[in-house]
Amino acid sequence: MKGAAFAALLLGATTLTACANNRDDVIAPAPPMGPGALAGTVAADRDGDGIVDGYYTPDGAYVPFQAPPCPTPPPPPPPPTPRGERG
Repeated sequence: MKGAAFAALLLGATTLTACANNRDDVIAPAPPMGPGALAGTVAADRDGDGIVDGYYTPDGAYVPFQAPPCPTPPPPPPPPTPRGERG
């Protein structure tokens, strides 16, 4: 009787070992970063308008985006000359 119980236990252990999953789980790679993204930062929309206003660095500091200065407007056109067709 002891031999049969031992054989059943050995057969069960062998069956469970054959079903064990020994391979590592596949982890999906991180999605590609979009244009203008900074690695290791988190985008921040502080005023809630849906436009990213800055970003948070890994240490938690907020850094606002700064736009380049606006170009100067072109000079006004010259005034009309007094010459020309007279009626």
